[in-house]
Amino acid sequence: MVVGGGGREHAIIKKLKENKNISEIYALPGNGGIEADAKCINIGAKDIEKIVSFAEEEKIDFAVVAPDDPLVLGAVDALNEKGIKCFGPRKNAAIIEGSKVFAKNLMKKYNIPTAAYEVFETAEKALDYLKTAPVPTVIKADGLALGKGVIIANTREEAYAAVKTIMEDKVFGESGNSIVIEEFLSGPEVSVLSFTDGKTVVPMVSSMDHKRAGDGDKGLNTGGMGTVAPNPYYTAEIADECMKKIFIPTINAMNSEGRTFKGCLYFGLMITKDGPKVIEYNCRFGDPETQVVLPLLKTDLFEIMQAAENETLNKIEIEFKNESACCVVMASQGYPLKYETGFEITVDDGFDAELFVAGAKSDSGKLKTAGGRVLGVTAVAENLENAVKKAYNEVKKVRFENAFYRKDIGEKALKALKKEME
Repeated sequence: MVVGGGGREHAIIKKLKENKNISEIYALPGNGGIEADAKCINIGAKDIEKIVSFAEEEKIDFAVVAPDDPLVLGAVDALNEKGIKCFGPRKNAAIIEGSKVFAKNLMKKYNIPTAAYEVFETAEKALDYLKTAPVPTVIKADGLALGKGVIIANTREEAYAAVKTIMEDKVFGESGNSIVIEEFLSGPEVSVLSFTDGKTVVPMVSSMDHKRAGDGDKGLNTGGMGTVAPNPYYTAEIADECMKKIFIPTINAMNSEGRTFKGCLYFGLMITKDGPKVIEYNCRFGDPETQVVLPLLKTDLFEIMQAAENETLNKIEIEFKNESACCVVMASQGYPLKYETGFEITVDDGFDAELFVAGAKSDSGKLKTAGGRVLGVTAVAENLENAVKKAYNEVKKVRFENAFYRKDIGEKALKALKKEME
């Protein structure tokens, strides 16, 4: 059983299907595109009670809880109580994403490199602090906010407005009851997803997300408009430094706090002039990073997930292809604000890439758009240049009215590679 219904879940399901011992996969709730690969059951990802009842009724052997909300709400705990094995952290470990304040305090306590910060529980104190704080600055809502609870304020006025938006207008609801104001770091960003059983941590291939809606990283922040892997800024030296100063210390810190983390721990990093620093932790696979990382995985995903649950990760060798992947997200025009849905999606014959469906529904046998991010087209090739070329080539074969996508996914990574070769 895979809990969730987006592009990330589609990528996980397609990978799990490669294991011949799995006879049936259910997706809760899944989507119109996932229907081709799993049995979709109309139970929402946050409806823990119904998820548990379904798992019991269907005698589910193993569950993968993919999104942040159910993890933070304790879905794994509830399933474990009924004897159902899961891939994903328990509630007391999922707090590493569920509370920015918890995450920042953990890093401070255990000397894990991150941006300097202050925590505020009233708008008044936050606004007072901002009168003299250096700008640009970063303002984060404490709780989950669909990946949109972070505002980079370039001026003092923008910073004041951000505090009012989060704490007074409650744009992110209760998630904005307290906020973190932190120093603005600069440098290339890197996403590193990792498998962990609470003792061993195995980083996956690094990736680079493209968060802004428009080309050249312009426009509003979205859930992610595309990704490439591996990330050229994440060199072997930096990987080594991250392992020693960030990855292992984080796992150890969580153990010391009595919050053993098992599942996929996502490290959002920035490579600053002072070395790599943590921008954020996620308690699950990233979306759309999963759509480039899993297609490069050679080892059986289900075996890895079982090892993470059974705490035997050190007994298996996890391998990735020595290739590159590029995912271009096709969205509905107007995303992340207002957009129309209900348009038919068609794919030309000869389509030769992975299609991960995020926001689509099945309507009288036709696949129709039903969200902001509709789908991701992922191509794998021997190098990044060819993966990007192929992805854009295949995007042209997917059609729906009001489709829009960025035309520059992977450009920054290719420039970095070129520089390296010079």
